[in-house]
Amino acid sequence: MLFNSIHFLIFFPIVTAVYFLLPHRFRWAWLLGASCYFYMVFKPVYVLILAFTILIDYVAGIWIEKSEGEKRKWFLVASIFANIGVLAFFKYYNFLDESLQNLVDTLGLGIPTPPLLKILLPIGLSFHTFQSLSYTIEVYRRKTPAEHHLGIFALYVMFYPQLVAGPIERPQNVIHQFKERHYFEYERVKLGLQLMMWGMFKKVVIADRLASFVNVAYNDVHSYTGISLILATVFFAFQIYCDFSGYSDIALGSAQVMGFRLMLNFDRPYFAKSISEFWKRWHISLSTWFRDYLYISLGGSRVSRPRWYFNLFFTFLISGLWHGANWTYVIWGALNGFYLIAEMQWQGVVENFKSRAETGFQRFALNLVLVLFTFSLTCFAWIFFRANTVGDAFYVVRHLFDGLTTLPADVFSMPFVKLRIMLGKDKWDFILAWAGIAFLLFTHYLQRGTSGRTILNRQKIAVRWAFYFALVSAILFGGAFNESQQFIYFQF
Repeated sequence: MLFNSIHFLIFFPIVTAVYFLLPHRFRWAWLLGASCYFYMVFKPVYVLILAFTILIDYVAGIWIEKSEGEKRKWFLVASIFANIGVLAFFKYYNFLDESLQNLVDTLGLGIPTPPLLKILLPIGLSFHTFQSLSYTIEVYRRKTPAEHHLGIFALYVMFYPQLVAGPIERPQNVIHQFKERHYFEYERVKLGLQLMMWGMFKKVVIADRLASFVNVAYNDVHSYTGISLILATVFFAFQIYCDFSGYSDIALGSAQVMGFRLMLNFDRPYFAKSISEFWKRWHISLSTWFRDYLYISLGGSRVSRPRWYFNLFFTFLISGLWHGANWTYVIWGALNGFYLIAEMQWQGVVENFKSRAETGFQRFALNLVLVLFTFSLTCFAWIFFRANTVGDAFYVVRHLFDGLTTLPADVFSMPFVKLRIMLGKDKWDFILAWAGIAFLLFTHYLQRGTSGRTILNRQKIAVRWAFYFALVSAILFGGAFNESQQFIYFQF
């Protein structure tokens, strides 16, 4: 089920109302049933895959807790093998098979390869796989007890707000919440609905409008050069942010309405002044997952410098592969790994400039340069994330600056704008796209010291309700409610 659908508009209030009306002892069952229905709307049979991994990890967790010595490790290995095996089969089998076939053809070996399979990737498989793995790993590390209630454990994996696109939670943060008694509290419900409304605005008003421009260019890159590709790439940067953070806001908000606290997944990432800071602000639940379970397990920074660089690079390489079975994602991950290693080399230079900035204006100018530089590097990497093929990505890279030195004198004349900048779209769509980005950046600037909801709730009631009316009107009349316009991260 999509958050940006009429189906969810009916589903959410019914599930929430019944949740509060039911006695506490039945609520977990109601939420589990609702979550199963939420997932089965996509493709019912795939709920069996979740049931398989849930049973494996439930049993593994109990036996890990009971066992000592090598047995504990073997039960953990069984859990990891089952989860990664399912993920590898559905997500990477055809990718690896095609890559092997290309290698065989290139080398002229004439060796037969396994046939491709006609299988669809289950929605959100990477997310709930990682959430299940975090449970068995945390039990193995003795940081959380095994959950003996099968229904509660199943709900931990399948809780509908974050089932298909995160945030990827840890068991010690969530499982105990399913056992707590939650009451209807006006202030908490209001805060949750505010967050849901903001998330919906980011998705259907900003992200989906930007998507129409991005898709025109990136689905036919060879028809565009220069400024068109630059704008399409910048638009994609804001599209993917508003799309994914919009989903996370709706997830956190819908959970908060019922009394559940999920972890923050985004923290104004495009205001980051370095790549390392960006990854502390972007998809926080995934970046911390890789940090805690892969990077630190490899030795983290507690090793020689060459090995440290390898740990960073390898972690981001795997992160890229996690995002999709395509070499474009691998290159995207490798680029970000390279950025971080390079950043370590120039960090001394940046710190030197910071120490020399004496006035407030100098510090502001330096921070602005760092933000724009970080955003530019991120956008360059997004080229490989968004491109349909590696060939398309390198075409964009080669032609990104074509024609910029020979722009017409009247650069904003309507014929030029219509043909080159607006990618054939209506001029009002173009204006509204930039207006959405400007509004987003303005609200993020206001949030630099506190949350947007805190700022809003400090205002008089007339101001708050005027804001609600404006935002809801923008969603209803300016949003793109298209069932085919799924959230980008559903494909992962």
